[in-house]
Amino acid sequence: METLLEVNMLPLNKILAKSINYGSLTLLEHTQQVSKAIELFAQKYAFNFDVEIAKKGAILHDLGKAHPHFQRKINKINGTTLVENREWDFTHRHEISSLAFLPCFPSYEWDSLIDLVVAHHKSIQDDPTGRGILDLMQKEGDEMIDNHLKDWEIWYPYGIQILQYFQLPTVAISRKDAENAILYAVKYCKKKSFNFSPARGLLKSADHFASAFMHSTEEKLKPLFERPDLAYYHDEKRKSDIYPLSQISTNDSRRHTLVVASTGAGKTDFLLRRCYGRVFYTLPFQASINAMWERICKTVPNKDIRLLHATSKIIARGKIDEQILQPLAGSAIKVLTPHQLAAIIFGTSGFETMILDLEGTDVILDEIHTYSDYSRSMVLEIVKTLLRFNCRIHIGTATMPSILYNELKKILGGEDNVYEVKLSDEILDTFNRHQVSKIENEDIIPDILSKAFDDKEKVLMVYNTINKAQDAYMDFKKKFPAIDMMLIHSRFRRGDRVDLETRLKTEFNGDGSEIYGNGLTPCLVISTQVVEVSLDISFDRMITQAAPLDGLIQRFGRVNRKRSKDTIGKYKPVHVIKPIGNVLPYKMEIVRASYEQLPDNFDVLEEHTLQKKIDEVFPSLDLKAIETHLIYRDNGYTIKELTNYKKAVIVEALEIESATCILECDRDKYLTANWEERIMMEIPVNYKTITRQKMKYEQLEIGAYPFVVPQEEEMYKILGLQLVEHNPFL
Repeated sequence: METLLEVNMLPLNKILAKSINYGSLTLLEHTQQVSKAIELFAQKYAFNFDVEIAKKGAILHDLGKAHPHFQRKINKINGTTLVENREWDFTHRHEISSLAFLPCFPSYEWDSLIDLVVAHHKSIQDDPTGRGILDLMQKEGDEMIDNHLKDWEIWYPYGIQILQYFQLPTVAISRKDAENAILYAVKYCKKKSFNFSPARGLLKSADHFASAFMHSTEEKLKPLFERPDLAYYHDEKRKSDIYPLSQISTNDSRRHTLVVASTGAGKTDFLLRRCYGRVFYTLPFQASINAMWERICKTVPNKDIRLLHATSKIIARGKIDEQILQPLAGSAIKVLTPHQLAAIIFGTSGFETMILDLEGTDVILDEIHTYSDYSRSMVLEIVKTLLRFNCRIHIGTATMPSILYNELKKILGGEDNVYEVKLSDEILDTFNRHQVSKIENEDIIPDILSKAFDDKEKVLMVYNTINKAQDAYMDFKKKFPAIDMMLIHSRFRRGDRVDLETRLKTEFNGDGSEIYGNGLTPCLVISTQVVEVSLDISFDRMITQAAPLDGLIQRFGRVNRKRSKDTIGKYKPVHVIKPIGNVLPYKMEIVRASYEQLPDNFDVLEEHTLQKKIDEVFPSLDLKAIETHLIYRDNGYTIKELTNYKKAVIVEALEIESATCILECDRDKYLTANWEERIMMEIPVNYKTITRQKMKYEQLEIGAYPFVVPQEEEMYKILGLQLVEHNPFL
């Protein structure tokens, strides 16, 4: 092939696949890394992949990056004349140019290779940016072919060199042969039916993994796809009368699990003991997964235990699109929220990879309590999809309405397939620990706090919105300047929030160590719903806004949580503020009904009555019609293969924290940081909150596409990010 090489060609090590912001990785290096990743994934995924074809797809997938258009862009080469700038002013998709190398492969492999390569970035059709192969062909016709093969004879030798490096046979590819190969791919894509593409998911998972770890790819692949070592949870020494679920065997042949038990009864241990394979552990809130991840890391020796930090990468400018962040397939245990599984039912970008990663695993849905009809509908559809992909499903809750419980049991296959565990009323009564007082007038709160501080109590206040929590913090900081206080909510940098949670658990709550002992007494922690689940803290008193009953029960679990023979039968107070006016993000009828179910005048909230109270608040299963958004219904797919849906159903319907901000002082660091460092700088925000003000802020086109907010860092350290909220959640 040397006769093909131009005398003035750059050496292959100057042809880049990644820009300086992504490590200046060469095309050969990136191809090597993706090839190593895809070989492992093809072998380990439950789907029956042809490993050799998969490796060929990895080698082929980015050869089009040798195209001069891509190299000019990645090296930031601008034309010196207007004519030159016009010459290169066209849309180029490197994956389309890559398909021009198909003639080097046997014709019977072309279809499989196209499946792997053609849509590893964009949908083949109706892409949000209009840059899928069929979109461009419809818009540009023959000009699309000409653009993607521009200067073919000059740059295609780079692709040939890479193929030869991997010892694949090569042939001289004429310009006409290259054109015919791309046209064949166009015709093939037009014939695609309604289905999902495992091949697309395979290539994307390998490409994302290699792009995340670059030169460390081979080392990072080693611990993947291990079964987690859960011996800690099976240790006989962990059995105790204090934790009744520890006394119940998990050896039951039925595939699925439904556990209803009080907070602190040992649900986490029980659910993990029911797992046999790799584990996806879900919790309701983004914030609560941090604490669970830390807990599992301390008790499970496997190296690769991952935390999914962000639900979506959403580019707010132009059309809405979602990119489920799934660069790290194959973890022994992955901790995430149910919303982060939603791609598998809505078909947003990355859903094929997530399905491959989930297939055949154990999925724990812990503490399912939801705030909207859409969320409830979503969870049920997720369970149906997980069943189709042979997952074992384990559901644990203290707060599930009976109507939802029965529906889940039915979906899971009834008694023949579901191991059901519930605690007796007698055992439930040993978990009575809260005396409830209703607050009609918030003016009395300072007096309550003053007495609590005199009594050296640790007090937790919970508000339903970030703005109210921020206002309360500033107010009580002025009223009680000598009291140690903390404000914690979701709108801090992810890295800072981890630090805040650590301080909350050690310094404020107390960890029994010589340094922190029983914690700060007195102290005040002001928070939002982020404390409801999984944070292992135990305060002396709570003051909270009214909320749906299932959520309130979770909040109460952060008070008088420490369970021992000495604490059983002893009570601590929780004060609930009467719902008045705006109760967003909740519905007033649900909040009012929940408030009415609570006792008053410091009467004990009896655990064995909770199920009845919850069923009074949630008497029916009011499911929202989300069928039109689902990619699978009536026993078939409604989505065209090699495409994904662009409409951000999750954002619009569920109001989750799905956009990202960074502080202006972090901007330069963010541009040059790796993906893990970037995550620690990111601040999750409600999508609609930020889009109302998006023109005020710069949006970076890198990483999670964060908006840059020019807030003073000193004020941020006190209150976290300050924004005007749109129907705020968390």
